[in-house]
Amino acid sequence: MQSQVFLSEQEQGQVVHAIEQAEKRTSGEMRLHIEPRCKGDVMDRAAYIFEKLEMHKTELRNGVLFYVAYEDKKVAILGDAGINAKVPEHFWDSVYAILRDEFSKGNYVAGLEKAIAEAGEQLATHFPYQSNDTNELSNEISFDV
Repeated sequence: MQSQVFLSEQEQGQVVHAIEQAEKRTSGEMRLHIEPRCKGDVMDRAAYIFEKLEMHKTELRNGVLFYVAYEDKKVAILGDAGINAKVPEHFWDSVYAILRDEFSKGNYVAGLEKAIAEAGEQLATHFPYQSNDTNELSNEISFDV
């Protein structure tokens, strides 16, 4: 299954739209990376992708990566240092639970949309949207780095 088959073009558009909507509530920046296989530990791979996408270069260090390796059925949610310094230890648990539950039912688009919305809502508490906010990272889904 190729990345484009995992999410059709229309579905990719839906997920990008979910990111755009979530970012209207928070100064946090979100990206989604999709690949078929996870090379090594899922959190290590997510950290590698996070760095390759230069997500650590946001002003407030408030980037969030949703990482999906669909053939291996692995997901990770990785927040930058600015987020981790402000949020409680189990901050991402509810977001991860949404992904896990929806993905287990084969509802990949709904899972991503709901998890991204939940992340945006939670981040808004610690990183509210500012009137002078700029979109520091692309909202497009990444497939190859």
